[in-house]
Amino acid sequence: MTTKRVKEILSWYATDNPGTLTNLARLLAHGRLGGSGKLVILPVDQGFEHGPARSFAKNAPGYDPRYHFELAIEAGCNAYAAPLGFLEAGAAEFAGDIPLILKLNNSDSLLSEGDPCPAITGSVADALRLGCSAIGFTIYPASAHRNEMYGQIRELAEEAKACGLAVVVWSYPRGASISSQGETAIDVVAYAAQIAAQLGAHIIKVKPPTDHIEQDAARKVYEAEGIPISTLPDRIRHVLQSAFNGRRIVIFSGGAAKGREAVLEEIRGIAEGGGFGSIVGRNSFQRAKTEGIELLHDIMEIHAGTA
Repeated sequence: MTTKRVKEILSWYATDNPGTLTNLARLLAHGRLGGSGKLVILPVDQGFEHGPARSFAKNAPGYDPRYHFELAIEAGCNAYAAPLGFLEAGAAEFAGDIPLILKLNNSDSLLSEGDPCPAITGSVADALRLGCSAIGFTIYPASAHRNEMYGQIRELAEEAKACGLAVVVWSYPRGASISSQGETAIDVVAYAAQIAAQLGAHIIKVKPPTDHIEQDAARKVYEAEGIPISTLPDRIRHVLQSAFNGRRIVIFSGGAAKGREAVLEEIRGIAEGGGFGSIVGRNSFQRAKTEGIELLHDIMEIHAGTA
């Protein structure tokens, strides 16, 4: 049964058809956080993005795509997101066990580029064939190729929504014109969330922002208006505000592999700021399965307000 909170969230997407709303409800209703309006998603696109050894050598069972289905299911995640090959390798065996998100574009790290532009590596038809609830897509605001990505997701989102699928956008500022520190600057992350919302995303994934301000023009406004950004909860609230005043689902990445307490401390800040949840990859699947599940459970408890 759809809870009052989930119905409230669905009301923010009133122009979508019943199929899309149903799939969005499936994501929100599944797993240990089901019905709470919070999400914890397992994403495993790192094999494509960073290479197999960098991604899976720390926990060798992760070379097998089925391991990640099992991890997401046993941990009680809301959904599992991955590129085409990984989903094809387990979608039939685990059909109906967990909502799936097909990542439709990906980059590799064999060529270092100042301005990234991912390749389209899957289709809406693939997502339907595999029984997915949503498509996923990465945009790189600040890349010289950003307009190409914006056009691609506009077309793919239109097709996905027409077929009753939800749309998840990874919005990661990156490019030659922005500093590495600027990629997680509060003004830039908030801008990235706004762009994803304007492109029609139902769920937006961004990185937890720092208190750095990258743009001089933005700095003047932050200072003049006294926008609070000194703590992580303050910054999370501002990112949500930038995503249609909290009327779009914004979840935050787990980032690079780090210690357990560092992960949980960041999650506490996200939860305190009202974030809708977390999408945690390397910090879960690079640990032994029991440890990964325990960490995911702790993350879920923080978002549920029970820890």
